[in-house]
Amino acid sequence: MRRNHWILGSVVLAALAVLVVWARHRIHFDFRVFGAQLAMTDWRKILLGAACIYAGYIFRSVRWALLLRHNKKVGPLSLLGTQVIGFTAVALIGRVADPVRPFLVAKKTRLPLGSQIAVYIVERLMDAGSMALIFSIAMIWVPTDEILKATAHSGWMARLALHHRLLALLIARFGGLALTVAGALFLVAVRLAGGAVATFFEHVLHPISKGLAQSVGHKVRTFHSGLDTMRSFADFAATASLSLVMWALIALAYFEVCRAFVASPALTAITLPKCVLLMIASGGASIVQLPVIGWFSQIGLVAVAVVAVLGASAEAAMACGAMQLVVTSLSIVPLGLVWAQFEHVSLRKVTVESEHAEEELEAQGVETPVEHAPSGHEA
Repeated sequence: MRRNHWILGSVVLAALAVLVVWARHRIHFDFRVFGAQLAMTDWRKILLGAACIYAGYIFRSVRWALLLRHNKKVGPLSLLGTQVIGFTAVALIGRVADPVRPFLVAKKTRLPLGSQIAVYIVERLMDAGSMALIFSIAMIWVPTDEILKATAHSGWMARLALHHRLLALLIARFGGLALTVAGALFLVAVRLAGGAVATFFEHVLHPISKGLAQSVGHKVRTFHSGLDTMRSFADFAATASLSLVMWALIALAYFEVCRAFVASPALTAITLPKCVLLMIASGGASIVQLPVIGWFSQIGLVAVAVVAVLGASAEAAMACGAMQLVVTSLSIVPLGLVWAQFEHVSLRKVTVESEHAEEELEAQGVETPVEHAPSGHEA
């Protein structure tokens, strides 16, 4: 896994180098204007954005503690360190460090790793649903022409809009909501009949790949175990509310960072719905995040979105993309490194350990249902 990770990173780095060489003489970019955009930034808004991101980590800690409460009661802020250190690892090492958070929570609470991976999967689904809901609501207020312009950099959406404009608009405006509804129906199906759903996917995927079928079946069963963390509508409502508030804070952080570039009229005049479009671009870039290299791809995609959605200059867009990365992803790194020192955690070591532990768990087909996890005292 690590070898593949670095091979992919090398390929992306080579592609970026070729792109830079190609664009150097074809795209006008004034580094002095870029520096002026950063120098004239309203740092009060930048700090406000960073504060929103930090508050989001508090909500993550509270949400994870809530998802554990039927099996082990922990303080709402007792897992804050695991969230901060985990996201620091992701920011510095890449998505390969995603298992760090469930691994650290399992060690801290002395619960089985399988149960925490199940919680992690539920958490990811709640994040996706919250973001899709916010995106769908925001799209109601974005004019049709601006939606199509913002999605023009997507090849298949551009082709679809050329031949079927109304269909492209419906997908762009309500696609997120449709995915949210589909995800909710899938959640209900897994909650009521997780074993049957897992068996269905195994039978469907087995002709394609036996390993893929087993992996998907295992993940569905793990997800079914994780859903036991929400045993009533009240549990679901509390978890969903925390998720929505957290993502509203993240949206506010993006909004304040954009408005901080007072030298760019296009950025200072941004509206919240248009800001959500930038969040989608940034989120898409962070799905496959590689160490350091992923930073530049994320900056580039956000910059492209800023130009397409707001019509800002290339220099202002690049400065905004860089600052969005710093505030929303890298701002946690200093605190995470200090916290890791106090907790005696090596980010690289814990990343390797968590990855191996997850692979071994999946290879053995071990399921650790949350309802069978031992109870205990507050961590």
